[in-house]
Amino acid sequence: MVAAAGYRAWPSRTAHIGVLTAPGARGRGLARVTGSATVAHALAAGLLPQWCARPPASRRVAAVLGFEELGSQLSVEIAG
Repeated sequence: MVAAAGYRAWPSRTAHIGVLTAPGARGRGLARVTGSATVAHALAAGLLPQWCARPPASRRVAAVLGFEELGSQLSVEIAG
């Protein structure tokens, strides 16, 4: 397997999309294809797709699929 995508249903009928592509298989459009199929599945299930994209490559795929940036997310790791 070189690419996979799916979603987890969140409250308010939101589908939190996740896409993974093996490093050696990147740049072939696999994230776009698997992400597109996942978005279509979520829409058919009556869910609102949400794509949280942090890495630039993920942001580009999200944009190609029609997602618009609406905010940002900050992650903090507390050492201890």
